Amino acid sequence: MESTRQQKVAKLIQKELSEIFRQEGQNYSPSAILTVTRVDIAKDLSFAKVYVSIFATGDKKLVFETIEHNKKEIRFKLGQKIKNQMRIIPELAFVFDDTLDYIENIDKLLKQ
Repeated sequence: MESTRQQKVAKLIQKELSEIFRQEGQNYSPSAILTVTRVDIAKDLSFAKVYVSIFATGDKKLVFETIEHNKKEIRFKLGQKIKNQMRIIPELAFVFDDTLDYIENIDKLLKQ
């Protein structure tokens, strides 16, 4: 169970990463829409698992690999945004979140 501090930090990271992807998402894929669906953070706040959904593109794997390749740059930009709220900027691990694709597929199957 997450503490209140973990929940607050996770929401802060989710909000700021969403803003980074909104402003600079064109650097990672010009046609894709990137969404941060959830953030899980370690008890010591040093590691964050970030769940990312990718929309409006055919090659989601390539977009995700681009995000993984630019992980250090994304962490640096996150650090610039939250440096006044946190002492240590957590390491980021991106996870491809395909739950919305799964839900869409189930809806499609139910309509048939």
